Amino acid sequence: MANSNNDLNNLLLDFETVTEADIFLTSEQIDRAVELSEPIVNSKQQWQTYLNALALEGFKNWLENRDSRIEIDSANCSITQPQYANYIDGVFNLEVGEFKVCLLTNGVAIDELVTFPRAILDLPQYTAHFYVLLDVIEERSEARINSFLRYDEILERINNNNLTPDSDWTYEIPLAWFNRESDDLLLYLRCLNPQGITLPEIATNSLSNIQSELENLIPQLESAEVSLANILTWEQGAQLLCNSDLLTWLYELQTQAISSQDAINRLRNSLSQTVQQISQRVINVKSWLSNEIDEMAQNLAWNLLSTPATAFRDLQVVNRESPAEELTAILTQLRDSGEEIPSMVAGAYRDLNLANYALRLFAVTWEITETEGVPEWSLLIVLGAQLNSYLPQGLKLELRQDSSVLDEKIVEIDTDDTYIYSQVIGELEEQFIVSITLSSGESITLPEFVFQ
Repeated sequence: MANSNNDLNNLLLDFETVTEADIFLTSEQIDRAVELSEPIVNSKQQWQTYLNALALEGFKNWLENRDSRIEIDSANCSITQPQYANYIDGVFNLEVGEFKVCLLTNGVAIDELVTFPRAILDLPQYTAHFYVLLDVIEERSEARINSFLRYDEILERINNNNLTPDSDWTYEIPLAWFNRESDDLLLYLRCLNPQGITLPEIATNSLSNIQSELENLIPQLESAEVSLANILTWEQGAQLLCNSDLLTWLYELQTQAISSQDAINRLRNSLSQTVQQISQRVINVKSWLSNEIDEMAQNLAWNLLSTPATAFRDLQVVNRESPAEELTAILTQLRDSGEEIPSMVAGAYRDLNLANYALRLFAVTWEITETEGVPEWSLLIVLGAQLNSYLPQGLKLELRQDSSVLDEKIVEIDTDDTYIYSQVIGELEEQFIVSITLSSGESITLPEFVFQ
């Protein structure tokens, strides 16, 4: 929490003591819910979208009544976009203050298990800091906050209980895992620093083979009542669900009378747009050599370091409060161990959190001109820990090109390694992807590194 215990206790005094109070919905809110559900072409999902829309209206009422200072922005949430609401249950990408919130409902929650769509937990595009379960009593135009669960808590419990998703792309989450105190949710929204709950980073989407696979499945995908889980593998589904262009293509396929050839042409256009968008989500390290950093790297909190000099001090006693000094010492030790790293290189670092581990990632690059007629570039990735943290056993650093793994390093058991590193060399047009994965399965995948 961002505030002291005394501050939190004082804030609690501001809250009125309530039970699970009913939230009454107006006729205008019900009409909006009907309007939002009308574009949904799957009959079962249309009803669920209607309930979800009522839940959204109820949540807005609850927040307005309890603390009107907390802003809520639903303009871009899934419920307002039928290409999302038609295929993924829940109200996700809902912004509440500085938090992402996902609302779930299943009528009145009386079962011991809550059905969670796999997409809102396993796909970084749709994860949320808080998952809020609401009861919707549609015939009485009422809703109420049932309970909620933090992302970090649900992830930890899934891992500890070895919970796996079902074949229909859902998790069955025990209701007992949820916090029934709605005041706690309000307290978090008012006081918690969003960085206290680490969400996975959105990775560049791999689109390998998806075009031919979807083209072959067009006859099966045309039905609005189709269950994607009965047609696609989860790997195919993840590529589809993560991609707004492909979801729009699928929605149009099921809502418009188009020929198979027209569907194929639209699919190709959608993929072309996606590839163009992906090409803009890269980290261009060549500019680092000119002491410049691109917008993508800045948005991801990369910090450019001055050209590292040669250090004459032991790596283990370096002042880790100074990233520039730390990188200088790292490169010196690597050179001393036989690694060929020229004197003219460019480097940057970023601090990141993965689960409960505070990590520091360095990237170093240089151009290789010795190869006659085929200029190349090198990317050196060094992963360490921030001050007062450490590299956990089993952590894996992986460099790959598309789906091909080029190199990986793992923190071994009973090691005293402070850092792990990996290096790749490629031609100037080649791009590389960096992933960091814990033994528990939690991971971060960065946008592709390019030298352009």
